[in-house]
Amino acid sequence: MKRKQPNVDHVFHALGDSTRRAILEKLSEGPISVSRLAEPLDISLAAVVQHLQVLEESGLVRTEKVGRVRTCSIEPAGFSVAQQWIGDRRSIWEQRFDRLGDLLSEPDEK
Repeated sequence: MKRKQPNVDHVFHALGDSTRRAILEKLSEGPISVSRLAEPLDISLAAVVQHLQVLEESGLVRTEKVGRVRTCSIEPAGFSVAQQWIGDRRSIWEQRFDRLGDLLSEPDEK
């Protein structure tokens, strides 16, 4: 099944929750099972699964089930969506600051 392109709104929604960011931090160390992922978190396994669903729907995480074990890993494409959105905004603001700098460096004409 082909994955759909991550949506910037879903990515930022997923990143807006501290528990989901903690999950992503742990996953940045490498793939891990859902049960091992839930161990250090102070929430139920069911709550971890719900957070993982949000992360997976946003395109930041992918899961794979082998037998009875569901393993989670980072999906870099989701982060590139956020990076692109931020980069576009940064570019716009840098251009505005450059224009402002040019205006401020012009000599006063009286």
